[in-house]
Amino acid sequence: MPVISKFYGIVIRMLVIRPFAAHFHAIYENCELIVGVAPLRIIQGDAPRRVRDMVMEWAAQHQEELLQAWNRLSTAQTPRPIAPLQ
Repeated sequence: MPVISKFYGIVIRMLVIRPFAAHFHAIYENCELIVGVAPLRIIQGDAPRRVRDMVMEWAAQHQEELLQAWNRLSTAQTPRPIAPLQ
């Protein structure tokens, strides 16, 4: 599962599984969130509120890039890195 971004101890990874809509995994310590890209929402998992807020803020800023990364992975291409939350 390629890493597409890292910030504040949060690692963002993406793995394409054909029957599922565009999503990514946000991993922080022993917590993991699965976040849908369109619409932008937490599908599964739990993390501290500040981590959830940062992940959702980052995803809103980079939603188009996340969709591009999903499309690249769908065609067996390497996704481009996405800037971290500033």
